[in-house]
Amino acid sequence: MNVETILRNKGSRVATIRPDATIADAVDALRRERIGALIVSEDGESVDGILSERDIVIALADSGTNLLSRTVDEIMTRNVLTCAPSDTVGALMAEMTNRRIRHFPVVADGRLCGIVSIGDLVKNRLDEVEFEAQSLRSFIASA
Repeated sequence: MNVETILRNKGSRVATIRPDATIADAVDALRRERIGALIVSEDGESVDGILSERDIVIALADSGTNLLSRTVDEIMTRNVLTCAPSDTVGALMAEMTNRRIRHFPVVADGRLCGIVSIGDLVKNRLDEVEFEAQSLRSFIASA
């Protein structure tokens, strides 16, 4: 199974935020969307960074309540690992585990075309295991 299949099922919508937005705006977007990370993008097509809950908590510990008026580009993660639609679920799960990250922006032809989270990958894998188990049960019942 690959990332393209996951995006076909979940959709390609990506929550983005501009680098000059405030952290207060980002926190509001995370709450409103009920997600754990925003892709930072000047134009909605490039990946300039990523802002996760973890980034916010670390900055909050360093800056205190003054954090909310700072801009996203001050605390975002700049070196973002991305994946391609053709990447496999297994490879991404291994990368997420090894690097302790939970989100992969999906990029094709240099443009942002989706995002997958560890939850998306786990759900996909559980669906595969359930399908395999059901197929085996059907095979055994018909034998």
